[in-house]
Amino acid sequence: MHQVATIDTHLKIKIMPTEQNKPIALTTTATKILVSGHLTEKAKDLAARMPVMTKEVPATVQLYLDGIIEQWWVKPDASGVVFLLNLIDTRKASDLLNALPLGIAGMMEFELIPLGPLGPLRMLLTS
Repeated sequence: MHQVATIDTHLKIKIMPTEQNKPIALTTTATKILVSGHLTEKAKDLAARMPVMTKEVPATVQLYLDGIIEQWWVKPDASGVVFLLNLIDTRKASDLLNALPLGIAGMMEFELIPLGPLGPLRMLLTS
């Protein structure tokens, strides 16, 4: 079983009081999930990883075509991938990623970071 950090889908931002504003707490609802995936020690054996990759690539392409993966990148050191997901539920995202062939094989682990609109920008809007 992979350990995956689950993060609340609400970001809390506190604004320090000044003469112009009163202390407020802004909450932003997550609208995307940023995923940082890294290859495990098990995946460093290229002979073991390559047969899994023949299944991994079509599975991730399908997630892209289904609109779940919005953007994807490889880390420059080839240690893993970064995805921007069109999901807001970290548990659902974790389950989905761990069901991919590399996740099932224990060859990739993921860190999930919920993202949302920059709430403090609301202070710039006039009513």
